[in-house]
Amino acid sequence: MVEVSNLHRTEAFVSHRNARLTVHGRRLLVERVRSGRPVAHVAAEMGISRPTAHKWIRRWHSEGESGLVDRSSRPRTTPHRTAAATEARVCRLRQERKLGPARIGPVLGLPASTVHRILVRHRLNRLAFLDRPTGQVIRRYERDRPGELIHVDVKKLGRIPDGGGHKVLGRQAGRTTRSNMGFDYIHSAVDDHTRLAYSEVHNDEKAPTCAAFLRRAAAFFATHGITRIERVLTDNAWPYRKSFAWREALADLGAAGKLTRIYRPQTNGKVERFNRTLLDEWAYLRPYTSNDERTTALADFLHTYNHHRCHTALGGQPPISRVNNPPGQYN
Repeated sequence: MVEVSNLHRTEAFVSHRNARLTVHGRRLLVERVRSGRPVAHVAAEMGISRPTAHKWIRRWHSEGESGLVDRSSRPRTTPHRTAAATEARVCRLRQERKLGPARIGPVLGLPASTVHRILVRHRLNRLAFLDRPTGQVIRRYERDRPGELIHVDVKKLGRIPDGGGHKVLGRQAGRTTRSNMGFDYIHSAVDDHTRLAYSEVHNDEKAPTCAAFLRRAAAFFATHGITRIERVLTDNAWPYRKSFAWREALADLGAAGKLTRIYRPQTNGKVERFNRTLLDEWAYLRPYTSNDERTTALADFLHTYNHHRCHTALGGQPPISRVNNPPGQYN
């Protein structure tokens, strides 16, 4: 038998929202009954029926502390569930051929609604959950604290001639002004936990440029309370893989360098997704009449992204909401 005094040392559990008794209330019930009082009197005091009181006493006697926790309402068996072999065929058609429920159903002789439930159960109901080339389920993750992992990447972007490119002048006229304009290289860093982002426009992606950018990105994060960077994740480009300048910058920050798997850019998916937002909401947002005009607009975009733009992965809050936390929340 479990001593009642030990009940208070276990962590609290979340009860069903309609439950009359919380776990703490069930502990009080057990204590009062064990003190010698009749179950009927204690039940009346606590506003529950005698059968309910006897149920929790019985569970406590047989299971101890764990018996006071709400049990799952999930059935122990589901005899009418689709056979495992059929579910495997559904998953295989989804992953290999990217078919939806309306097309998989007739192939296997199943209702589309059944196919949809199978796909939901195996987290295959959205194509966004899959790596398109391989059909493998993408394993999503999020680091526990700011600075634990910083994603870094470079996006190559064609420069805009003075007077504007084809979006301003039209495609035919834009071609005559576009020749030999070259490219801008947008260096970006995104904190894994907060999604706080920092970007700069440069003329190249050489090792000294990448190393200097990392130092300035670290300074930016430090001004927002992320004073320690533990790891930096990049692709396998030469400046990140071989250069002394990059390794020296990492050492100065006390951070470890980490490389993505070869030909797997989704490993660095958070900054890859940020790059897409960068293009949609800054680079291609409106026709710019010069390269300088577009570069100048980057600062406003970053401020909006970090301080005002709703982020679906953060429950609709901007990245800054995860940085401005009570002291001591992150160790």
